[in-house]
Amino acid sequence: MRTSTKIWLCVAGLLLVILGVVCIAKPDITLVSAAWVLGCLTLFAGVMKLVFTFRTQAFLPNSGTRMLSALLDIFFGCFFLFNILGTAVSLPVVFAIWVMIEGIVIAVQSFDYRKVGFPYWWALLCLGVAGAVLGFFGLRNLGVTAGVLSTIIGLGIIANGLAYILAVVGVNRFEKKIDSLGRIIDEQ
Repeated sequence: MRTSTKIWLCVAGLLLVILGVVCIAKPDITLVSAAWVLGCLTLFAGVMKLVFTFRTQAFLPNSGTRMLSALLDIFFGCFFLFNILGTAVSLPVVFAIWVMIEGIVIAVQSFDYRKVGFPYWWALLCLGVAGAVLGFFGLRNLGVTAGVLSTIIGLGIIANGLAYILAVVGVNRFEKKIDSLGRIIDEQ
C-alpha cells in the first residue's frame, strides 16, 4: 500500500475518533445529525424499493405491498428530513421502546429454547428481562436515554476510527512479511 494511502487512512481514523468524542460530548448535536441521516437513508431506501418494485412487478406477485412499503419509506424519509428536531427528540423514545419490545420478545422466545433442550435458555430469559427493564427505564428518563444513544453512536464511530488506524499497522506488518519472504525466495 502506498505511503500516502496509509497517511490518509490514519488521518481518517483520527478524524473519526475526534468525531466520536464530539458525539459523546454533544448528545443534542448527535441526535440531530442522526435524525438527518435517518431521514436521508429512509428516503433513499424508499426510492430504491420503488424502483425495484417497478422493475420486478411483472414476475414478483406481491408488488402492491412492496409499493406501499416503498411509498411509506419515502413518506417517512421526507417527514424525518422536514421535521429534524421532532425526529431528534423522538429517537430516544423509539430507541427505548425498541429495546423494551426486543427484550420482551427474547424473554418469551427463551421458553422455546427451553422446550428444545437448550441448556442456557435461562440466560436468554435473564437478558430479555434485563432488556425489557432497561427499555422501560429508558422511557422514564429520556435525557439519560438520549445520552446513552449518543454515547453508543460515538463509541461506534471511535471504534471505526481505531480500526482504520489498526488496519494501517496490520498492512505494515503484512508488507514486512511479504518483503522478508521475497528476500528468502531471492536468496534461494
